[in-house]
Amino acid sequence: MQSACLVFVGSLNREAPYFQGARGVGLGVYAFDEATLAVQKLAETNEVDNPTFLSVTPDGTLIYANSEVFAWREGTVTAYRFDRATNSLAYINKQPSLGSITAHNTITRDGSKLLVANYGMGSGGPDKAVAVFGFTADGGLTAPLASVAHSGTGPNAERQERSHAHSVTETIQGGVAIVADLGIDQLISYRIEPDGALVKLASSALALGAGPRHVALHPNGRFVFVMNELNSTVMSLALEPSSGRLELIDTKPAVPGEARAHNHCADIQISPDGRFLYGSN
Repeated sequence: MQSACLVFVGSLNREAPYFQGARGVGLGVYAFDEATLAVQKLAETNEVDNPTFLSVTPDGTLIYANSEVFAWREGTVTAYRFDRATNSLAYINKQPSLGSITAHNTITRDGSKLLVANYGMGSGGPDKAVAVFGFTADGGLTAPLASVAHSGTGPNAERQERSHAHSVTETIQGGVAIVADLGIDQLISYRIEPDGALVKLASSALALGAGPRHVALHPNGRFVFVMNELNSTVMSLALEPSSGRLELIDTKPAVPGEARAHNHCADIQISPDGRFLYGSN
């Protein structure tokens, strides 16, 4: 598979009330041939619990996997190394995520830190919305460098009974993280300090009951697109990079009106040329 690229897959191996029937392996690595569409399994491990979100370094050697396990007061983030020569996965270490239902992570653009978002359910434990980790010389994770908590509620009593940070995304320019909090209908911008501290820059209120989940960034760095899980809409916003302020431009439905009552939006991605936006329901 000379034209193969690497594909990293996290699959559920522990059930939860909202993940019933989970029978996956855990973490898998595959070769995907873009010319022939052939797929070949290279490595897998079931030693990581419910790796619901992964970040991978550009060279494909280091993987950082969230563990989202129902009823844990804290999730974990696990570091693995993938050896392309031997097609093997090696455990490096793991760290507690400082919050429950660990939902999303991203490697900062300078490669120096990992930002982790915790959805959070119930109460108790550290209950942090976002945690920041550094990297050790071998690619492992340091103890948390910093963290922040969110508070508040939204109008949807079932889903917005508290803060639910669902994703954390660094701007194209770098140095500023935008956290989508589904529970409080806000996008909150933080400056990422060299030591990992998060300094709040701005909070942008969205439509009540929108439930922002994931964020996509236009490659020109000027626009932010948000997938709202609860009201099935996609929002376009203008970004002022230095201040982190966001201003609403437009809102579009993600599905026809008759489908909204039973729909939940999930991910959003943008094409590399910035011309097309893709959302999942």
